[in-house]
Amino acid sequence: MTLPSSAGHTPGQTPRQLLKGCFVTGTDTEVGKTRVSAGLLHWLGAQGLRAAGYKAVASGMEQVDGRWLNEDVQTLWAAGWPGVRPEQVGPLQLRTACAPHIAAALEGRQIDFAALRDGAHALAQQVDCVVAEGAGGLCVPLGPDWDSSDLMRALGLPLVLVVGLRLGCINHALLTAEAILARGLRLGGWVANTLDADMPFLTENIATLQHEFARRHQSPCLGVLPRLAPAGAAQMAQAAATHLDDAALRRLFGLAPA
Repeated sequence: MTLPSSAGHTPGQTPRQLLKGCFVTGTDTEVGKTRVSAGLLHWLGAQGLRAAGYKAVASGMEQVDGRWLNEDVQTLWAAGWPGVRPEQVGPLQLRTACAPHIAAALEGRQIDFAALRDGAHALAQQVDCVVAEGAGGLCVPLGPDWDSSDLMRALGLPLVLVVGLRLGCINHALLTAEAILARGLRLGGWVANTLDADMPFLTENIATLQHEFARRHQSPCLGVLPRLAPAGAAQMAQAAATHLDDAALRRLFGLAPA
């Protein structure tokens, strides 16, 4: 698949500055991408870095005190550096909770590739690291001839794959990892997020994932999150961060050992 024509730079121009941070994707929707992203933002902040979340496309909004809000965008904004605005974190927010291209069509809107790409670069000018979060999984369509993986490629960030721990997660995780590499993307690591605390053979599933990711992709586990109780954005971010691997994250983000 070729990128939309707006994805590249004009010949003769200087290529865009490389972004610093990561792009969080998942094996499916509702696997904990926002929780992991918030944890990464909290961890980066604890290292003294200005880090901001970036949810390029977010679908599903609720009216709170007369304002339409997307929960994921609000969570990322609350977990990151306070010097950015929510609309910078979530530049395109759609009201219907469904696939983004369908939600956009319902509102008579188009998802502008260049605007999303440029929004990430503009945000990066204000912060040290960007933690981008995709919508749904790796290959969710965002336009008639492009999908989320095209935006990932354009931003050039290493991918963090969130694996939702439930029946079937091993196959879903390994297939997604193969698709990441097939698209020329870099898998920086993966995070296991427990969706079902009573999942049979939970420990054995995690061990298998650790072995297969290391054997097939030399990709480190960046953390294993237990089933966490519902909490506010700040508390959720802090709780998730405590279950992330400090040494592995330092390698991912190019930071000196503690």
